[in-house]
Amino acid sequence: MMRANVVLLLAAALVVSAAAALAGEKQIVDLKEIAGTWQGWTSLGTTESRVMMVIREDGSYEASSQTGTLTVGKFYLEGGKLRYRSSRSEGAATVSEDRGKTSLTIVPEGPSYETGKTEYERVK
Repeated sequence: MMRANVVLLLAAALVVSAAAALAGEKQIVDLKEIAGTWQGWTSLGTTESRVMMVIREDGSYEASSQTGTLTVGKFYLEGGKLRYRSSRSEGAATVSEDRGKTSLTIVPEGPSYETGKTEYERVK
């Protein structure tokens, strides 16, 4: 009886982790994996703005918005997690893949009146 419960528990864990991997977070092991051009939307309160970001192979980047704001920064790996520091904020970043689309989400940490969560999609 105990062995059957352990087997069922392991099987359930494999199903859950497989489903999460299908449309989930992608583990980044080299900053070259995120190099390229990304476009998306950033929000601050109720205001949204289109933004374009170019990430270089060393993790450095420049992002510009429709409103003319330019942000420079750098992505880096810390404890296996993707993080960033910019001229406006710092925080966590995640890359996910779903249905052939690669997305990058940036979430500032700590008090920041200048920027909000930004979601990008890889252009090239």
